[in-house]
Amino acid sequence: MKPLIITSVLFLIFTIDPVRVFGQSEKLSEIIIDIAEDLASDDSDPESVTTYIEHLQDLAENPVRINSAGEEEITRLFFLTDFQVKALADYSHSTGKIISVFEIVNIPGFNKETVEMMLPFIRLDNNTRIYSDSVRWRNTLITNLSDRPSNDDTSSLGSSLKILSKYKFTAGTFSGGVSVEKDPGEKFLTGIPPLPDFFSANLAYTGKGAIHKIIIGDFSARFGLGTNINTGIRTGLSLTAPGYMSAKNEIRQYTSTDENNFFRGMAAEFSLGNLGVSLLYSRNVSDATLGSLSGSSGGYIESFYMAGLHNTSTLILKKDAVTDVTYGINLLYNFNNIKMGIALSEDRFSLPVIPATNKLEAVFDFTGETNSIYSIYYNSLVKRILLYGELSTNKSFRYAFVQGVSFRPSDRLTINFLYRNYEAGYVSFHGKGPGNSSTTGNEQGILGNFTFEAARHIFISAGCDIQNFSWLRYRCSSPSGGMKQEIRVKFLPAEKVTIEASFAYRVTMIDDAQTIGIPELTEIISRSIKGSARYYLNDNLTFGTRIDFKVVDPSGSRGMLLLQDIVYRFRHVPVTIWFRYCLFKTDDWDSRLYTYENDLLNSFSIPALAGEGSRSYLMAKWEINDKAEIRFKYGITSLKETSYTFENRNEIKFQLKVFF
Repeated sequence: MKPLIITSVLFLIFTIDPVRVFGQSEKLSEIIIDIAEDLASDDSDPESVTTYIEHLQDLAENPVRINSAGEEEITRLFFLTDFQVKALADYSHSTGKIISVFEIVNIPGFNKETVEMMLPFIRLDNNTRIYSDSVRWRNTLITNLSDRPSNDDTSSLGSSLKILSKYKFTAGTFSGGVSVEKDPGEKFLTGIPPLPDFFSANLAYTGKGAIHKIIIGDFSARFGLGTNINTGIRTGLSLTAPGYMSAKNEIRQYTSTDENNFFRGMAAEFSLGNLGVSLLYSRNVSDATLGSLSGSSGGYIESFYMAGLHNTSTLILKKDAVTDVTYGINLLYNFNNIKMGIALSEDRFSLPVIPATNKLEAVFDFTGETNSIYSIYYNSLVKRILLYGELSTNKSFRYAFVQGVSFRPSDRLTINFLYRNYEAGYVSFHGKGPGNSSTTGNEQGILGNFTFEAARHIFISAGCDIQNFSWLRYRCSSPSGGMKQEIRVKFLPAEKVTIEASFAYRVTMIDDAQTIGIPELTEIISRSIKGSARYYLNDNLTFGTRIDFKVVDPSGSRGMLLLQDIVYRFRHVPVTIWFRYCLFKTDDWDSRLYTYENDLLNSFSIPALAGEGSRSYLMAKWEINDKAEIRFKYGITSLKETSYTFENRNEIKFQLKVFF
């Protein structure tokens, strides 16, 4: 099968003359790859990748109009720093209109790498965001089907097929959408009345006056640095990111498929001169494991279930087990060079939360029915120095504190520092502040990084993050710590060539299973080297090569990966093909390697490769007269079991996207 695929693809590539351009979608894929693999390699929340993908795809469909000369519009490019947003807005205002994207490279704080990242998401037409034809009804429908035929789980209640459908419409200042999902093994219709396992809908109005936005239905929100409320983009800590995210407020229609971390109700944003006001009210149901009190008919919440998978009778009992009522308010005032904000939120549960008392790590877990959080934050930009911070506290006076500084001593150099201190006992059910853990609690740390344009075509970025966990956590029976270091060099010798190399050093602590009694902590040290090159042979043919090597001590486990990517778009038919062949070998799970794959829209794939074998996939996209798009993907992973036998794991995915 694999030799046939390779031969067929190479034959098509070298026998048909390509002329059409598809650089924009390639740039989008590269940005997603950088973000996705960074999240996955740190074992943080890989589901967060879907949020980034959706934000980037929304930007690609509704590009930022740079010549609007408004910071609010340019801020939609969430990967830009505050320096860059202000510099771009000031330049557009002073020059009147940016004619070419090459002008942006010469704006202070910008370089070729950043501008290339921006290209798929910007437009240089007039200021008006609403076109004369935008009042007409425009619709998009996406349906994804995926299956793994080799995965036969007889304990599941439903089929192994995964189904995802999303409908979105826009009509002038109004927009809305519906999302439906069924995970593998789940029944498609459940409950009374029968509904899909996950169903989400929203309706929004966006204005330019005092009423900025109103959303009814499902939505996400973020205030300040996110320690109070953040169900949007996770403010993870990237050591080598070209930009750095500081405080940002937004409410958005919810289009993801995380079945627990979103709001369901109503939210609104108002603008009254220099004062911004955001309000939200939500009444949603969440998955949880329930317990019962002896001698009482009442129950309680033992723990929250966040996986969102309901494919067995036991897991169905966890579904929608508790009601969560949330309300919040955010006030932001814009002074000349400083923005000050306050946020208040409260969660009320239908049952009390009583965590397990026989686990030491649960000593500081939330207990009770009501959780209130109060926050104050600021953001100040003075010349080349950006200061930002946030302080949040709950009723138990447990706090979360974040302070950051970013400065630009020259147009080619940006330096960032961030300190955070999240006390054990600080709990925010809908908050995710800057950090490395999945929750905002029991973490202290300081991060420093820089990005530097060392020469005309050479970009260097590096960083170090030192972490400390003052209380017990998963796989650590005593206070622990960790450290991350990384350096990345990117070389852009020509428009069609990109070469990148990186070295990463990680130190984590886990319990030593060999000790008797209270486990001692042991350090796990991993070192990894990655090199990649991407070459655009012409406008329609791209080659990508990558090699990874990883060493984990003290076990001495080693892992290695080598892959080849080919992307091609045909001349006479609007068809694009992605092909990958990857060989990998690791001694065990500790030295596993992650590789992001191009996938269906609103979907992602970051397989963790461990053992010895190969991973290949072939994906095709057919665009039908700007009215529809079909994608098909076939992937196969071959794992070596003995010297002569391999276990093959197949997956098939299909997508239909319709515009009408």
